[in-house]
Amino acid sequence: MPGTRPTTPAEDAPRAPRVPGRRSHARGRAPRTGASEGRGFLAKAAAVTAGLTAAGAVLGLVRDQILAGYFGAGAETDAFLVAWTVPEFASTLLIEDAMALILVPAFSRALARRSSILSGDPVRALVRGTLPRIVLALGVVAALLIVAAPLLVSALAPGLPDPGLAVDCTRLTGTCVLTFALVGYCSAALRAHGCFLPPAAIYVAYNIGIIGTIVVLREPWGVRSAAAGVAVGGILMVLVQAPSLVRELRTRPVPSREPEALTAAATGEGRILVLGLIAPVVAFSLSRQSQTLIERFLASPLPAGAISHLNYAQKVAQIPMILSLMLCTVSFPVVARALAAGDGEAARRRVERDLLLAAVVVLVGASTVIAAAPRIIELLFERGEFTGDDTTATAAVMRVYALGLLGQTMVGALVRCYFSAARPLWYPAAAMAAGLVTTAAAGVPGAHHWGAVGIAGANALGITLTAVLLLRGAHRQAVPIRADRLGEGLLRLATAGAWATGAGWLCSTAIGHAALAVTVAGLVVAGVFLLFVACAAKAPEIPPLPRSAFRRTPHARRHRAAPSAPEAAPVDETAPVGGDVPLDHGHR
Repeated sequence: MPGTRPTTPAEDAPRAPRVPGRRSHARGRAPRTGASEGRGFLAKAAAVTAGLTAAGAVLGLVRDQILAGYFGAGAETDAFLVAWTVPEFASTLLIEDAMALILVPAFSRALARRSSILSGDPVRALVRGTLPRIVLALGVVAALLIVAAPLLVSALAPGLPDPGLAVDCTRLTGTCVLTFALVGYCSAALRAHGCFLPPAAIYVAYNIGIIGTIVVLREPWGVRSAAAGVAVGGILMVLVQAPSLVRELRTRPVPSREPEALTAAATGEGRILVLGLIAPVVAFSLSRQSQTLIERFLASPLPAGAISHLNYAQKVAQIPMILSLMLCTVSFPVVARALAAGDGEAARRRVERDLLLAAVVVLVGASTVIAAAPRIIELLFERGEFTGDDTTATAAVMRVYALGLLGQTMVGALVRCYFSAARPLWYPAAAMAAGLVTTAAAGVPGAHHWGAVGIAGANALGITLTAVLLLRGAHRQAVPIRADRLGEGLLRLATAGAWATGAGWLCSTAIGHAALAVTVAGLVVAGVFLLFVACAAKAPEIPPLPRSAFRRTPHARRHRAAPSAPEAAPVDETAPVGGDVPLDHGHR
């Protein structure tokens, strides 16, 4: 290359690994290894994720309150919610499930090669091999979706009173297919690097975009302003993460020429991501999100407002599930790397702790939702165009929907056991398909006899069946979970949740003020639940959150001044990184 001085043989010789010191730490350019991380990685990552997840959930509630207050729960809102099926579907497929489950292990393998290859950058090679293909494919899908919006609306909700409004909204929300793909790609890459702050902030940016657009454009555009807000929010999510990802990709200088082996590995990785191993993950994610499609399809012939009642009930009831899965999101890279290192026992312990902790959180939340559902809806939504009748209908749906929250959480947590290994499996997609068929079969008579409540019950039944199938099959997979013992523990926790629900319901009905009733019900539910678990015979052993958060996999516990010979040697594409991913230095 012009301007580059020739090197001597001595300079070409491999250099001994250097201990990272203050100067290299300050620059933030030293290779990241398991030895460089602090003891509080998971605790810090969980705290960051929890805080921003809570902020995003609060803004999501504000967004729903604005929708309910401005547009109520009628035909206009139903039309928008049909269009909102697109971002909900894209979010699950491109941000929360498929993209993360595919790319986090891929970037983990690339980071393993980066720590040992003296020239070239496998991470950049992976980006060059995958990102252009993803952008091109999803850009075409977004364009087709915008053009075919009338056909999509007629297929999703054939009984909708105002299909023209739904078509306009769908064309606006269809842009999120491309932006969400970029969001999911950045999130997976940053989490694999141990940078959790920007991915955790995406839903804060998303909801700010929607709320701001509704406030500015509500008068001229009506409910179309909410659809435009989805497009704006998608762009903001990309902008929140892009600078951090660019910084991570600059951790090594650009080489003059990529080594042939590295280029071949990157090309193979890209081909795998585009053509091969994504099929089981995509099939699972599509089946999982298709439950929403079935709900909207079955609810469209019902009286106006049924889709809105289902939506508001679902959004509130899912908050405990979102919070319960945050630890699983943080520890997913840890499980993937433990499996890559061949440490199945460490992965099993990590997953079982996460499952029990997630079950405790979601059951306390679900018990509170069931116990105080009318008061929660009254407190959050009953104002403006949202009437008392809407509160009653939404609360009834939310109570039934909450019965499936434990199943929702178990599916979200257990699927990581199947997709943490190098080769994803088809069993989760088959289990999800069985649950989907159950939802559809039970939803048809349920909608006919009980309306939206029957649809919510079918959803709870289908997702619970999927959770049971995933739990029963997990012991034969890469993470050998003790399914019988874990299932017994979950059953005992569910029993504690039932007792706590009854106590919370009695308290909520005895108090007149909505805010006070919800607060007292939540405190009583948590107290009774924990008391039952503490006193019950053969109660499941639940690790304390701080202890669980600080514990790391065994292959990451050693702190050494310099890497050993095996660590300094080149690694292949399936090698582990060497430990848990540290938090990004820029966000400590």
